[in-house]
Amino acid sequence: MPDLALEDITLHYEIDGSGPPLLLLAGMMGDNASWGALLRLLTPHFTVIRPDNRTTGQTTPWDAPVSVGQMAEDAVALMRHLGHKRYHVTGHSMGGLMAMELSGLVGDAMASLTILASAPVRVPRTMHVFDTLLAIRRSEGGETHWLNALYPWAFRPAFFENPKNSEMAVEAALAYPHAQTADAMAHQIEALRNFRPRTRASDIKTPTQVIFAADDLMIPEAAGRKAFAAIEGVSQITLPDAGHSIHWDAPEAVAERVIAHAQAHTASG
Repeated sequence: MPDLALEDITLHYEIDGSGPPLLLLAGMMGDNASWGALLRLLTPHFTVIRPDNRTTGQTTPWDAPVSVGQMAEDAVALMRHLGHKRYHVTGHSMGGLMAMELSGLVGDAMASLTILASAPVRVPRTMHVFDTLLAIRRSEGGETHWLNALYPWAFRPAFFENPKNSEMAVEAALAYPHAQTADAMAHQIEALRNFRPRTRASDIKTPTQVIFAADDLMIPEAAGRKAFAAIEGVSQITLPDAGHSIHWDAPEAVAERVIAHAQAHTASG
């Protein structure tokens, strides 16, 4: 259970596997466990590093100052602490925005970048969804209701063909001992609402691939593609039959592309 003491937080992280270093940056309300579906597919190829972002998991205190930029700076500090001079990065959703900021901070130290179900565009509907989910969570019986309200926004339609999928997902989420609290969730939502990028898509020189999900209700693909087109040499693809939680809906397809992209742009560590 490794931790890194920084100026205002203790950053928790997990390390698994062996090979070139791969940093995974989680999205909203997710911590290191959110990468569970990909982990077994990536660890034979990489040393996989998964921090708990501010407000999530075992990183403390939950109410420390938080912004997307601060979380990117935390990732810089972590990789320096681990001695990795060059590494690959994959970010999901808000983690994709963090990864873009990270690229601006470390430059050539980032060997490759994969962005999953994310886009550097403002989406008022998505912020409304997060605010509504928080309100549901804070209502009577909300700890169960907000999860049931979240999943249609997160998973592909096929997930709901078997009602037990939702039941099992809710049970697992409620049993998870390091789940983000409602207050921490509110703190993180404000960080996303107030995000103003310091690194633009046109600033990124890292070899970049962007993977959209065909059934993503959170990220407008057309606007995302237009924004990411400013990255020189960017590769943009869309995976079918996958929702916003693309790494859970299509783990094999995502892992295949992360591995291929990283292997095409080697990192010495």
